[in-house]
Amino acid sequence: MKQFAVIGLGTFGQRVARALMQKGSEVVAIDRDPAKVESVKEDVTRAVCLDATQEDPLARSGVLDLDAVVVAMGEHMEEAILTTALLKRLGAGYIVARAATELYAQILRNVGADRTVLIEEQMADQVAKTMVAPDVIDQLQLSSGHSLIEMKAPREMVNKKLNELDIRHRYKINIIAIKKRIQFLTEDGEPSVKETTNDVPGPDDKIEAGDILVVVGADEELERFAQGK
Repeated sequence: MKQFAVIGLGTFGQRVARALMQKGSEVVAIDRDPAKVESVKEDVTRAVCLDATQEDPLARSGVLDLDAVVVAMGEHMEEAILTTALLKRLGAGYIVARAATELYAQILRNVGADRTVLIEEQMADQVAKTMVAPDVIDQLQLSSGHSLIEMKAPREMVNKKLNELDIRHRYKINIIAIKKRIQFLTEDGEPSVKETTNDVPGPDDKIEAGDILVVVGADEELERFAQGK
């Protein structure tokens, strides 16, 4: 089971925390406002009231041992930057930080955020999805309950043929294309990359490191596949 922390319990932070819980993760929710901590404590694994800009309380909170941390302070720019920098210095895992502008996002990346998101409250569920299944690059809703996703080939699938993996039988989904990035030298001797797509993959096609899989199926099965369950 994956474990996450959400720091900053405004509307966005609370929605991310609840969405992660709904997807079967454990969540530590943190804010310095006791009222916000109280409002979410029944919906998360653990709710903690502390000032995340203070190094010692942050280090003792347990967030450094989790899979990832969401810094969801949003409009509180100075606090978000300081918290992100502290998390990085203390050795936290993957850090996702919400930003209001691209400049703000760049500053957060400069001080240690592994990923920044420029999104509004209605996208909180999508953030949760990408954290639980970080290999998913993009998702297109096809119809109610069914989607097409692009995702990085999981490490455990590398160097295996499609017929060995038996994806259709195990998950009731279909890999409809495999994208490969091929490195080459230009006429000037400069390194470059081109993308090729196998849009009719067969049972003997082998998945290689760096491949992008295009997969279609029911949302529930796609989520299970992306999480390696």
